[in-house]
Amino acid sequence: MADVHRVEEKTFEFEVPVVIVGAGAAGLVAALAAREAGADVLVIERDSVPRGSTALSAGLIPAPGTRFQKAAGIEDSPGLFARDILAKAHDEPDGDQVALVTREIGPAIEWLADNHGLAFSVIDDFTYPGHSARRMHGLPQRSGEELIDALRQAAEAAGIEILCDAHVTDLWADATGRVLGLGLVRPDGSTDEVGCGELILACNGYGGNKALVAEHVPSLSDALYFGHEGNQGDAILWGEALGAASRHLGGHQGHGSVAHPAGILISWATVTEGGFQVNLNGERFSNEAKGYSEQAAEVLRQPEGLAYTVFDERIAGIVRQFEDFRRAEAMGIILTADTPEALAERMNVPSGMLAETFAEVSRLKAEGARDGFGREFSGVADLAAPYHAVRVTGALFHTQGGLVVDDAARVLTRDGAVLPNLYATGGAACGVSGKDASGYLSGNGLLTAVALGRLAGQAAGRRVAVLASA
Repeated sequence: MADVHRVEEKTFEFEVPVVIVGAGAAGLVAALAAREAGADVLVIERDSVPRGSTALSAGLIPAPGTRFQKAAGIEDSPGLFARDILAKAHDEPDGDQVALVTREIGPAIEWLADNHGLAFSVIDDFTYPGHSARRMHGLPQRSGEELIDALRQAAEAAGIEILCDAHVTDLWADATGRVLGLGLVRPDGSTDEVGCGELILACNGYGGNKALVAEHVPSLSDALYFGHEGNQGDAILWGEALGAASRHLGGHQGHGSVAHPAGILISWATVTEGGFQVNLNGERFSNEAKGYSEQAAEVLRQPEGLAYTVFDERIAGIVRQFEDFRRAEAMGIILTADTPEALAERMNVPSGMLAETFAEVSRLKAEGARDGFGREFSGVADLAAPYHAVRVTGALFHTQGGLVVDDAARVLTRDGAVLPNLYATGGAACGVSGKDASGYLSGNGLLTAVALGRLAGQAAGRRVAVLASA
């Protein structure tokens, strides 16, 4: 963790108007916005190449009212999206922040497409849980790696310097909380000190910090962590040391369908389109339709912390649009059979029980009934041979709580004042998912990364311009 040093003044060898810590989606979007506002920008990344949590995601950004939706005949609005977020998160998030990000994300998507060449399209063949419209936008391969590569290329084309293999180890700030600069260490042990005019924290949450996870998300303290190991909570700890407010630190995104042991994300469309999950006894154990985030803990409560996601060829055809699923098929971890009994043999679960589970799900679908777990099966297509299954576990993806920010992504103190030159976005900022896993609506992570990232970059860039002209 970086130390925060309080000093009256400090001299640096060089100073950059806008410094951004973290080269994931949040940091790179902030960099593009600040550069567009005319500021010189330096992005500091601890890895050898920009990846972050973005590269491990499906790379999908929810946005309402975009031209991509309109071209697909999809009716949507920021107000409808905001209601979906608040309903999923039990009205826990700040309503003004929800209104802000749902209003800003559509223009941000179109800006990335128009100004920086990102080839977005909307997923129009299935709906994610909790969304009342089809609003997930992604690039052609539907992968997080593709998204981060496209943002990196856009940043390089804009002349933005990305300093990789540089780990921030020190911050210097004055008595008012103004950050004066940062200390960096390289893999070879060499160090640098960089002064900053404005500082944007985009280095995500604390999912890689076992102690903080145990403190704030004890139900997943032993879970597979499927995020970036660099997410050690630095931004939150730095902010708090400077007097910043934090909120909803127990909020997080889990996922109940990470292929085991391959560690590949299996799209939740396998469930929303009519699939289901069983444990190693061949029995269903929960309402899978509640959402993939809260399903992580449900899976981990099963024998050996494992389950199987069961679906069919129709559903497989839908999820083949995702690079991760195609990779899982190429690895041979998607099991296939023509009968439930044969599939059970391949899964090594009791064939009689799995056949009973298939029959019960088919009955519920035929009757349009609700099961004992509360899952509604009305209008859900029955599964048909050939059938598929993949062994999965539950995982922690990223945390959603963080530093409290205003409508320009400026970090606020515990008494509501603005810290002089500090901004937070992505996992560094408190998101819109409330205080636990059940509040996470699909795409909330990249929603705030992109929306707040652009706002932070714009605000920092404008401030640099104002100070330069003063």
